[in-house]
Amino acid sequence: MLDLTKLAKQIPGISQHLKGEALASRQRWELAQKLLLETNTRQDDLIQSHQQWRDRITFTAAVPVEPLDTRLDLDSPPESHTVFATDGSQISPSHHEIAYCYLINVGRVMLHYGQSLHPLLDNLPEVFYRPEDLYISRQWGIRTEEWMGYCRTVSEVAILADMACRWVNPPGSHFDIPNLAMVDGSLIYWFLESLPTEARDRILPPILAAWDQLRSVNVPLMGYLSASRSNEALHFLRLQACPYDTPNCLSHCASVTDKLPCQVVEPLRDTMLWSSLLQPGQRSPLFRSSVRILDLYDHHRIYFCYVHVGTEIARVEVPEWVAQDTMLFNQALSLMLAQVYKGYGYPIAIAEAHNQAVVRGGDRARFFTLLEQQMIRAGLRNVGTSYKEARKRGSIS
Repeated sequence: MLDLTKLAKQIPGISQHLKGEALASRQRWELAQKLLLETNTRQDDLIQSHQQWRDRITFTAAVPVEPLDTRLDLDSPPESHTVFATDGSQISPSHHEIAYCYLINVGRVMLHYGQSLHPLLDNLPEVFYRPEDLYISRQWGIRTEEWMGYCRTVSEVAILADMACRWVNPPGSHFDIPNLAMVDGSLIYWFLESLPTEARDRILPPILAAWDQLRSVNVPLMGYLSASRSNEALHFLRLQACPYDTPNCLSHCASVTDKLPCQVVEPLRDTMLWSSLLQPGQRSPLFRSSVRILDLYDHHRIYFCYVHVGTEIARVEVPEWVAQDTMLFNQALSLMLAQVYKGYGYPIAIAEAHNQAVVRGGDRARFFTLLEQQMIRAGLRNVGTSYKEARKRGSIS
């Protein structure tokens, strides 16, 4: 049990530290605004410089595809539209449980507006227990728990595409209303960078195939990031802050062990900068991400912008084919903002998908009880948890 009396003695120190950090953050924010104005006047030159020296730059800078002083009001959403969303959770494998297996549960949601149709809110659980599911990742040095998370990502996207495509293009029917497919979090799967090629080839291709499905029925895909900690857009300003004629980091700053001379506003985040530049219902300029793993995404390279949704500055990501279709992109943003308003600060479709997917303690207990009953019926003996797990469940504290 947490001893609050001992903890209370540390609170004043934390408060003083945060006060100092707030002041320093304000100074970095003012500097970033000044740097943004300077960068805006040299935007084309800096983009060209980034393209020329990208292989020699040691940081990842997103490239603006619109003027940096862009501030656009989002359109009102059409009365009739449909929003799809998925989210997932899991029960991790444990040697202390009745059986060594894991479960992935994907919540799926389909909400219709202005159509007098019932919503879809359910979940699709799947149990993995075969040796090829449990131990395949060991050959690449990847723990089963990590691999399970990667497989969950694939399941979420595949189920999202299947749900959307079945609705938008059912046999013998045609729907001509706006749609939006949403996922919680980034469309840039950073974990792919550390995976061996063979392992990555089992994760990325099915994801991109699902995205192709969505593209085939013209359903825009969007990743919604709340409280984003990215500074990819601010990193573009580092090209302006560079004191050298060329941003050749490997040549000029190879021996620098502390902050580089261009890191004048770090650790400021993108959301902090745009919080003062955007009004509610406005978006920032569109950026193209330069993360190297996106070189494997083919025509699905990721673009993003920041949107003032009223309660926060959200980072919104879309594939290239959505960003390049201006009407589709603007329509997707309008549907996203409507979802945030309906969800009182967070997209309601994603929130409901999470609620459908979440596996609570009681669900976990019922799952293993059901499994135990089936094992006993199958004639297995000595079915039960380890003494450690049994003792933890019966703690007197």
